[in-house]
Amino acid sequence: MSATDFTYILETKQTPQQVFQAILNVRKWWAGYYAEEFEGNTVNINDEFSFRAGEGAHYSKQKIVELIPGQKIVWLITESKLSFLKKVDEWTGTKVIFEIVKNADKTQLTFTHQGLHPEIECYNSCAPAWAQYLQNKLLPLITTAEV
Repeated sequence: MSATDFTYILETKQTPQQVFQAILNVRKWWAGYYAEEFEGNTVNINDEFSFRAGEGAHYSKQKIVELIPGQKIVWLITESKLSFLKKVDEWTGTKVIFEIVKNADKTQLTFTHQGLHPEIECYNSCAPAWAQYLQNKLLPLITTAEV
């Protein structure tokens, strides 16, 4: 990972396992803003799922390549077409990483989109969008542990 990859940290009093389960419920938190659509499964190693949003402005296909219960989830972006960019496949080959660590009475979730850094075109649109989903959708989900 690069020091400039987009990273976002959330904390909760829920257990690492509750946070892990909430992340796996992708349809519940990566939705609600841009008419998002999903196909595929999001819970097991090697599961693949596609995500569409913004009436086709964003398409990406993710494969779960690492899954350590209560600790870590990694998605590899295997395909992408972001029509609002010059290089529409800018996300292809990047990774989305969720690292979960217990710190005293809290659980810390560190989200990193490896390959999403300020030097690429998508950063100024994609980083704020990730922050919006993480802060407004995932955080309430992991705070209440409603998976």
